[in-house]
Amino acid sequence: MKPQSRKHSSKALEGVHGVHVVPHSPFALEEINQQDELSHSTCGALVNRENQQLLLQRVWKQRPGCLRPIQGCVNGDKHLAETAANVLTSLPFIALGLQTPRKNLSTKLYANSLIGVGVASSLYHSSRGKIRKYLRWVDYTMIATATVCLSRALRSENPKFLMAASAALLPIQPLMVSVVHTGMMEVAFAQRAVKDPELKMAYNVHKMSSVLGGVLFVADDLFPTTPFLHAGWHLAAAIGVGTCNKLLE
Repeated sequence: MKPQSRKHSSKALEGVHGVHVVPHSPFALEEINQQDELSHSTCGALVNRENQQLLLQRVWKQRPGCLRPIQGCVNGDKHLAETAANVLTSLPFIALGLQTPRKNLSTKLYANSLIGVGVASSLYHSSRGKIRKYLRWVDYTMIATATVCLSRALRSENPKFLMAASAALLPIQPLMVSVVHTGMMEVAFAQRAVKDPELKMAYNVHKMSSVLGGVLFVADDLFPTTPFLHAGWHLAAAIGVGTCNKLLE
């Protein structure tokens, strides 16, 4: 059918009752189909993104305990006398930091980190209220930082991957970082004591203080109502840290 005949036929149908002539557009159906495809693809992308987010949230919630941030400890400091004891026994770390040899950048960082341990511990034990749990996190993080700095000061050839992983885990699991680098320090101390007889006395004192400190640390968690256990752990840890300074002389 020619275009003219189509035009005449459409005009002829316009007069028929109940018939409405709609202009024919060959592109209308194609545009509608494209819009439907775009809307379906957009909805599908949003659904996939939501599913991925839900999956990541479930995986993150089910992560192992070693990757979970520490919980703010609110035990201890039941009365003013215990608070005073914990604050006073935190001050030796500041004194040790001031007395630590500062031969190079690594030893300077370690000395300053010890001062930070004493300051953070004092602030935590003298705090009350909601801020206490955040200062507990700062306290643990500073202790872990000091162990990393000591490990670096004793062994500059530590693997870069280990140091990078330790730095990444410091904010979320400082206790695990402390355990790893304290173990490395213990090995280094034992090896040096075997080679250098002058370090044997310091190493023996270090071993006794470390064992006592570990017992007091565990007892502080098992018997939270027993006063002054935490202050005793402070003193044992300070003695152990003081003997480590012999390695840096």
